[in-house]
Amino acid sequence: MELTIKEDKGFKYIDEGTGEVVLMLHGLMGALSNWEDTVSELKETHRVIIPMLPIYDMPIISTGVKSLTKWFEKFVNHLKLNNFVLIGNSLGGHVALMYVAEHQNKVKALVLTGSSGLYENSFGGSFPRRESYDYIKEKVEFTFYDPKIATKELVDEVFETVNNKERVIKTIAMAKSAIRHNMAKELPNIKIRVGLIWGKNDKITPPEVAEEFLEKLPNAELTWIDQCGHAPMMEQPLQFNQHLKAFLNKLDA
Repeated sequence: MELTIKEDKGFKYIDEGTGEVVLMLHGLMGALSNWEDTVSELKETHRVIIPMLPIYDMPIISTGVKSLTKWFEKFVNHLKLNNFVLIGNSLGGHVALMYVAEHQNKVKALVLTGSSGLYENSFGGSFPRRESYDYIKEKVEFTFYDPKIATKELVDEVFETVNNKERVIKTIAMAKSAIRHNMAKELPNIKIRVGLIWGKNDKITPPEVAEEFLEKLPNAELTWIDQCGHAPMMEQPLQFNQHLKAFLNKLDA
């Protein structure tokens, strides 16, 4: 399906369907299109909103997860959203956790998939061979269980990003900020229901990260997806959507 991007007061976002609001956040090297299959599945029953996180538009001095969370708070307030389900992948999960830690009263439930916030094994804070296409291809393939998911289009996108000097500086700044901002102490205070949907073969936020989230979040449940890496909604969309819908149905039961 073709996703239509809306622009309003400096915000760019997808807004599809009607009903209860489900708000999705993409990761550091992610894009709105990462959620395409999930939008198709949910828009018949829910209003699905995905903001384009302004990772490359922030001043370098304020590029970090705290500033990104403040931006997200402004976005939620701009759309006057309340009692919504918040879903985050990778860095998007981290932003979701930070937002929920401050605004539990506004969020009905949280879903994390391959979320940072505890530990992530990403590009290691630098791109030592960023001019090498094969090196970047290998790094993008590392995200998935099946390297074929790393299409040429996806690799081209990341290659272009890491070879743009300003963008790569901001990417590294954001990654380092996420590593510094560990949320282990804050998780026990998040009392709302949390669905953890995790790739069993995630090498970036490995299974033990999901298990630690499960242990530290008081009201969490964990579902595994086999033969799946760091982005279940892209790699195993049918299973991801099935688990997500089961979680959403339980909220309304």
